[in-house]
Amino acid sequence: MSDFVIAPVTAPSLAVEGTSSRFPIRRVFCVGRNYSDHAREMGHDPDREPPFFFMKPADAVVPAEGTLAYPALTEDLHHEIELVVAIGKDGVDIAPEDALSHVWGYAVGADLTRRDIQAQAKKMGRPWDWAKGFDESGPSSPLKPVSSVGHPEKGAIWLQVNGVERQRGDLSDQIWPVKDVISYISQSVKLKAGDLIFTGTPAGVGALHVGDVVHGGIDGLNEFTFTVGAR
Repeated sequence: MSDFVIAPVTAPSLAVEGTSSRFPIRRVFCVGRNYSDHAREMGHDPDREPPFFFMKPADAVVPAEGTLAYPALTEDLHHEIELVVAIGKDGVDIAPEDALSHVWGYAVGADLTRRDIQAQAKKMGRPWDWAKGFDESGPSSPLKPVSSVGHPEKGAIWLQVNGVERQRGDLSDQIWPVKDVISYISQSVKLKAGDLIFTGTPAGVGALHVGDVVHGGIDGLNEFTFTVGAR
């Protein structure tokens, strides 16, 4: 038994829909610009770029419910609705045709982004960590296991702010589908049970303000609602 000099941190986790069970979170990978329309609205040619990734801390993933505080250091907080993939089996150099066998389940999440900090980082050629990895930057619905939802490859993905729709796309619009994303990541690192993957967002990202009610979902999978609170 190890004698820790401070109390070990409790593993971050996500609820499993309809049960008292929880899914422990190990790492959080995020795919950048995985929908053509979003890539274009951000000023990039989606047909010329391989997938790229950034990460969030595991404890940035929180329930997408109640009130989430407006983060410090920004005046331009943006929403990005995403399909979230939960990995349930380890693997390295996973072939695309085998990739979905490594998925435990799926959720709907939001990649919250301090866009002004991101823009400054891009301009200066610096990492995006401060723009993407802040507290509560990955709110997510409960997970649903593959046994209940299968592998969603198409279906509307959407987000509303104060009842007004801002984002709408379809999972089939992804440049790199889930199986390819899993395969690509596993060529660089060993994917392990407990890893999450946020798979990118459709066009329509925009600013959030204190008091905004954010409602998002993927048809046939799940929905969430949370309110943006004070700093």
